Formats: sequence, C-alpha cells, structure tokens
Amino acid sequence: MGRRRKTLPLAALIAVGVIAYLARNLPNDFLRPRPSPGDGWRVVERVVDGDTLVLDGGERVRLIGVDTPETRRPVERFGKEAAAFTRRLAEGKRARLEFGDESRDRYQRTLAYVWLEDGTFLNAEIIRQGYGHAYTRYPFRYAGQFRDLEREARENGRGLWAP
Repeated sequence: MGRRRKTLPLAALIAVGVIAYLARNLPNDFLRPRPSPGDGWRVVERVVDGDTLVLDGGERVRLIGVDTPETRRPVERFGKEAAAFTRRLAEGKRARLEFGDESRDRYQRTLAYVWLEDGTFLNAEIIRQGYGHAYTRYPFRYAGQFRDLEREARENGRGLWAP
C-alpha cells in the first residue's frame, strides 16, 4: 500500500513533464483544435484588396471597421502593400465570420469580422500592423480597440506611418 501512494504522484509528475515538453517542442498549430468540415469555417479564395475578400462559393466580404488604401481607380499610396499584407495573412486559409449589426454594404458585400484558423483577428491585425485605418464612420463593436491599435501603429511608425 505504501509503495502505491508514491507511484501515483510520480506518474503525475512525469505526465506534467511530458506535456510541458510537447508544448515547447511541437509546432504551435499541433495543439490547436482543428475545426471539422461544415462547422462554420470558410476558405478565403482570393483577396481583392486590403479590406475585401472572396470566400469559397464566391461570397464577397468587406471587413468591418477597417479601411485600407485603394488598389484601383485611383490607386492610393500603400494600397498594393496593404493588399499584399492581407493576401499573405488570409489567402487560402480557413476563416470564421462574425457579423455586426448590418449584414451587407451598399455594394452587397457581406460585412464581417474575420477570424483566421490560427486565432488571428484579421480586421484588427491589418490596423495593428499599420496597413489600414480604423474606419469609425459608423459605430461597431470593436471601435475603441481599433482606434487604440491605429494610434499604436502611428506612434510606432508601422505600415502607412513608417518614415
């Protein structure tokens, strides 16, 4: 009986050590749960510009709360860089949409917040890295956070605000 009591805590200690080792040495995405097909995840087929995506099935999505420089008529300074940034982050990746108060804009694009499978909040990351502005003309759920991210990007000279 006395021997059994010592074995259990030792086994628990070894298990904790193995889990800690695996967490440090396996790729980060290994420990993330993988969504199953049909559970709300979509594929970003194409990035139109820095703030507009095309999902599987051809659905156009405009990112809520972010405005990036234009890449067409007229091409604006830093527009191509913003589009390339969004493309690197999202194109070909799986994404989940979160909706705001309005479902469509005047061009009939779906309005959404986009979360990538790796946990990246795409709308916020574009602003955080300085590739777009917080678009606060209309109220939305993350307006305060997006304004803070834009201020931080400006203060740190990232993206649009690089010297």
